[in-house]
Amino acid sequence: MTRLKILFDEESETSAKQLGPISCINVENIERHNEKAFSNGDFYVGDFKDILPHGKGKYTWSDGTVYEGDWEAGKMTGKGLLLWPSGAKYNGDISGGYLHGSGAFTAPDGSVYEGQWRMNIRHVFGRKKYSNSDVYEGEWKEGVHEGNGRYFWNNGNKFTGSWKRGKMHGRGVMEWVNGDQYNGCWLNGFRHGSGIYQYADGGYYFGTWTRGLKDGKGTFYPAGSKRPYLKKCCSSLVNNNVHKSVLSECSSLNMEDCMVKKPSVNRSLSEKISINGVLRNSGRISHKTAELSRLSDSGREFIRHNSSGTFSLDSDAGQSEVSENSAVVYEREYMQGVMIKERIINYSELSERAEKRTKCHAKETKKSSCSGIFKGKDSYHLMLNLQLGIRYTVGKITPVPKREVRTGDFGDRARITMFFPKRGTQFTPPHKSIDFYWKDYCPMVFRNLREMFKLDAAEYMMSICGDDGLTEISSPGKSGSLFYLSHDDKFVIKTLKKSELKVLLKMLPKYYNHVKEFENTLITKFFGLHRITLPGRRKVRFVVMGNMFCTELRIHRRYDLKGSTHGRCTDKSKIHENTTLKDLDLSYEFHMDKSLRKILFHQIAVDCNFLKSQQIIDYSLLLGLHFRAPEELNGLLEPPNLMPNIESSPTGQGTTTEMEPLFPSKGLFLVAHEPSYANTEPGPHIRGRALRAFSLGDKEVDVLVPGTGRLPVHLGVNMPAQANHKLSRDETDSAEVKLFEVYDVVLYMGIIDILQEYNAKKKAEHACKSVKYDPLSISVVEPELYARRFIDFLQQKVFPEQP
Repeated sequence: MTRLKILFDEESETSAKQLGPISCINVENIERHNEKAFSNGDFYVGDFKDILPHGKGKYTWSDGTVYEGDWEAGKMTGKGLLLWPSGAKYNGDISGGYLHGSGAFTAPDGSVYEGQWRMNIRHVFGRKKYSNSDVYEGEWKEGVHEGNGRYFWNNGNKFTGSWKRGKMHGRGVMEWVNGDQYNGCWLNGFRHGSGIYQYADGGYYFGTWTRGLKDGKGTFYPAGSKRPYLKKCCSSLVNNNVHKSVLSECSSLNMEDCMVKKPSVNRSLSEKISINGVLRNSGRISHKTAELSRLSDSGREFIRHNSSGTFSLDSDAGQSEVSENSAVVYEREYMQGVMIKERIINYSELSERAEKRTKCHAKETKKSSCSGIFKGKDSYHLMLNLQLGIRYTVGKITPVPKREVRTGDFGDRARITMFFPKRGTQFTPPHKSIDFYWKDYCPMVFRNLREMFKLDAAEYMMSICGDDGLTEISSPGKSGSLFYLSHDDKFVIKTLKKSELKVLLKMLPKYYNHVKEFENTLITKFFGLHRITLPGRRKVRFVVMGNMFCTELRIHRRYDLKGSTHGRCTDKSKIHENTTLKDLDLSYEFHMDKSLRKILFHQIAVDCNFLKSQQIIDYSLLLGLHFRAPEELNGLLEPPNLMPNIESSPTGQGTTTEMEPLFPSKGLFLVAHEPSYANTEPGPHIRGRALRAFSLGDKEVDVLVPGTGRLPVHLGVNMPAQANHKLSRDETDSAEVKLFEVYDVVLYMGIIDILQEYNAKKKAEHACKSVKYDPLSISVVEPELYARRFIDFLQQKVFPEQP
């Protein structure tokens, strides 16, 4: 209470004269006075030490605010009761004039918070009962829900799980009063990622969601299905110990095999309209629609195929019986809440395929060089060591004045080496990992590369070294490398072989100049190169790269395209939601704006010439596709189960919410670039100006994605196109019905795996394989032929020129 101290200081002399002789109560010279009035109308009754309140006392402000409790050196400190004229009340710990410690606060609207405080802000743990009888109990940070907690709505719905910045974020379970339940991932208050939806009648849906809508592939099990592995998955989810790939494996689709020819499908009760899942207005949640906008997944229109292969809507009549054949399973694919594909299979076949995938995954894990060595605690220590080392390196190089790189910055002496013992040293902090040696390669070069891509040093450290840590992800290739993903998805960290490290160091000067000259390069962006030496002299080499799929849009398909054909297809039994497919799996060709295509292939040619000059082969185009739901299916959209978007109001008197419309787009729109409107936050793969489109008069453009926002179009990032599905004769005779063969898509792409030289070993491999297979079909060919074949494949098969 600063003004209290000022008042006492200003009137100290006057007070002494008015109060007369001081009566000493004890050796600490504490004086007791019945009352003291101040010139501004404030009033104090209680104990003093010298001229300041100290001990017990009651202070009444001129505006009617009252504090009664402990004082120390003129400040409210200890236990006390605060009463405001508005009717608000606080009873609990106070320190230095702030609500600090444990206490109960009652707001004027009747809401009550009981828990911990830090400097007048709810912090750590507490329970709040809102004026409308909603209740939150759990962890708080800076006045909002953050960490683990439970929220109870006054209508009986309940959420238990993780929160971030006042919104449901991370893993969590939502239970509706009608018996439906969702157990899975959340993002900013929406179901987002993998999850399991259990219907009140016993049906299950394993799949993925994007911003509250089903999006991607999934599997529906009708009511009555009894599966041991299903129960196991649910149990694992509750314990929050499921690896990211578990759910996607459970919900994987095999799009070609085992199709049952059946023109129409009967649904269980899980598929019918109900209003039991409506979330009534709680005062914490904004409900813009009165009826169907707050339905759980059970509250939606019933969709089925008719014999003509189109969608029709059925009413509730005649659909109340649970499907008798509990062995039937439905494999589905959604785009922004619209079901675009469905296939009926037998459960036994699904189990066999899941078992095969598990065995294949186990074999691949045994074969992998790094993942077989680093498991459990070892993997954790590796991640912790990596974070410690990067924090040390960036902190050491950042204060150095910025300058152009020199030849010596690429040399053998351009290294930083440091020992990190557990106990810590003068230069390194104590830590909970194991002792290790850290080596950082060419720190000044990579510092300049990060600045070239507009990466702030503090944000870079927070992304990789923050409290949220790194996530280990499964390796998409045959290399056996370990992959880690930063918590904000901006960076991928990959382990390297010694030979790959040597190639990168050898090509680094030319790579630096290439990236500096061509700001739109599609080649992988490298931001750091490091080595960790563990006890026993085990050495692990890492490279930090930009994640090409760092986007708020869901990536529905991933392709690794080389232009070769031998071995370039994926075993259908191994395909799941996040599988990276290959050349022969690609069944689409993409048409884009004339100017965008011209710029794309100009840069691909420049990048391939650079790789050819460095004798690099085996690189590929990593292509990510975000599909938009076809316009014709908008009427069949499932009403989404909109979740609360809870965040604190500016006044701190409760929470307010606003819900964005989640309905799918009617297509993508190119609009003139407006920096003030577009999301221009720099990412690890975005550099340079927005691209120009021929269709808009050669102006810089943004792509307007309804339901998401306005995104600037850069080379390889947010590129709009039209995907034409190339139907084969077998597919047209299939029992699986595809209603639409043309989609609007947003493309993300880059050239990866650029660290394989065409050396003596690869020349021998080429000679050996050329005897057995067509020399033009194999991946290993000399650099010039590889580059020419790569470009021709992309120009003719992937991005053909429009007639």
